[in-house]
Amino acid sequence: MKQKREPWELVGFITAQTGDDLVVSFAVCKQDDPADIESLTILRTPKYEAFLEEWERGASVSFHRDLKGDETVLLREVLYASDEKRITLRTDHRTYKLDVRKVDPSELSAMRRVFRKMNFDSSIQLTGV
Repeated sequence: MKQKREPWELVGFITAQTGDDLVVSFAVCKQDDPADIESLTILRTPKYEAFLEEWERGASVSFHRDLKGDETVLLREVLYASDEKRITLRTDHRTYKLDVRKVDPSELSAMRRVFRKMNFDSSIQLTGV
C-alpha cells in the first residue's frame, strides 16, 4: 500500500527570535488563498525546562489546524535542503513539508541560527541546518 504524499506548503516569511524563548515561526500560505496565512511555530524555553518532566523537554511544535487540546508535540527532526529551498519538520506523529523559495535569505539564516540554539542538548536531528 502506497503512503499518501503530503504536498509542499508555501511559506511567505519566517520570524526567528532569541531571548528567554527561542522561536521559529513559519507563515504558511493557505492553498486556496495565498494571502491568508497560518502560523506553524516552534518554541523552546530552556530557562524553564528544569521544571518540566524529562519527556516534556524540547522544542514544541504548534500549528493551529493540528492542535488537539493541551497536547505537547515535540520537534524531532529538521531537514533543510538549501538547494531546493525546502524544509521538512518531523514530530512523532506528523511531517510538515515547507517550500521556502519566497523567503528572504536573511530570514533563512536567522532560522538556521535559532534551530542550532534550540538543539543545545542534541534532542533534534538537524540536517543542512
